[in-house]
Amino acid sequence: MKLTKTNFKDLLIYEKKTFKDKRGYFRELYLKKHFKTKFCFDVMSYSKKNVLRGLHLQLKNPQAKLVTVLQGKIFDVCVDCRTKSKTFGKYFSIYLSEKENKSLLIPAGFAHGFSSLTDDVVLHYKCSNYRSANSEIGIMWNDKDLAIKWPNKKFIISNKDKNNISFNDLKKLSVRY
Repeated sequence: MKLTKTNFKDLLIYEKKTFKDKRGYFRELYLKKHFKTKFCFDVMSYSKKNVLRGLHLQLKNPQAKLVTVLQGKIFDVCVDCRTKSKTFGKYFSIYLSEKENKSLLIPAGFAHGFSSLTDDVVLHYKCSNYRSANSEIGIMWNDKDLAIKWPNKKFIISNKDKNNISFNDLKKLSVRY
């Protein structure tokens, strides 16, 4: 396993081994010994091409996430919402696909979202905290203060995500991570 640090504290890229032969391949997705974070449940999502999900965040029950693309390709975005962080209000983006066998460890206190670049995208998430619907919030994908450079501009977006708040409004909520 190869670990790559980013400019964001504790936001890490994991590149795992793929064992290929004429039948296909075998991959290790998670080895407990490589992570300090304790994960309590797994979820997955399926998205069509041009779906944008996010930017999602848990206010009262922050979650670290280990995100892995099982099928397809995405443009993944993480926004640092940790008020005491040197990178507060900055975003990190990366292309992830099934071909690379990379995972992204997103620390608690980050908003997360992605756009699907291919048909039939399947994402696997390991989460450090259970989902709490009452604690969920979202930041607008096209927030002017964040100025995220998405690879395309036409998306399929849920009604819920169309009503996400601005990053400036999030700052007013006095959330502390």
